[in-house]
Amino acid sequence: MTETKKNKDDLDNFCEECNSEDPSVSQNFIMYGYKICVSCKVSKTIFPV
Repeated sequence: MTETKKNKDDLDNFCEECNSEDPSVSQNFIMYGYKICVSCKVSKTIFPV
């Protein structure tokens, strides 16, 4: 039961980079394993530093 709750908490929609709430965060977490929003993903792709 606690493992299910822990997994559900992992799918929140808060970006780890900018701490904004975005529905794309859970999609990116499922697809790529990173909890980042689309704007942070684009900025990391253009400026990888």
